[in-house]
Amino acid sequence: MIRVLIVDDHAVVRQGLRFVLERQLDIAVVGESGDGEQALALVAELVPDVVLLDLLMPKMDGVTAIREIKRLTPGTQIMILTSYYEDDHIFSAIKAGALSYLLKDIGPPDLIAAVRAASRGESVLHPMVATRVLQEMQQKERSPLNDLTPRELEVLTRIARGRSNYEIARELAIGEGTVKMHVSNILSKLHLADRTQAAIYALQQRLVPLDDALD
Repeated sequence: MIRVLIVDDHAVVRQGLRFVLERQLDIAVVGESGDGEQALALVAELVPDVVLLDLLMPKMDGVTAIREIKRLTPGTQIMILTSYYEDDHIFSAIKAGALSYLLKDIGPPDLIAAVRAASRGESVLHPMVATRVLQEMQQKERSPLNDLTPRELEVLTRIARGRSNYEIARELAIGEGTVKMHVSNILSKLHLADRTQAAIYALQQRLVPLDDALD
């Protein structure tokens, strides 16, 4: 039996969720709460398997409630069920420990399936939320170095080795003015202030071995 606690400040929402969930033979709604503080007391008393939690509630916001629930009963899985899908809501809730993030336009069959999945420790994200999470992951994984051209990378590695524009121009067989243009592009693309910052950044990114720097 999956034991569920419903936390939402709207009584009609709680009643609707209870009606849907209690028609399932494997789900039992063990309690309801209209605010975050009462929810914590019920979690400590009932130790539910799953908490259905709205984010915006009286007395305690949802993100704080998530942290406290996970502190009290780490094995309790938290499903966000809300109308809000702005980035700050999504990522704050997930970082705090929410397993799933659903919007209130979800249909009963999908809600039931998500509760069952949560009881198994499986995450379910609303498609709009999943898209935002994926975009955020891709942006974090994407290195600014990908914005540099092969020639700009060659110039950057030589900056890290302490070469002057004149020396870089000779090594690459290009004009000194062209080197200056590449340096300007590198600083702009990497959001750096000067050559020193560019050299440090190249070393941090392991573009050149530390022993090769400034030789």
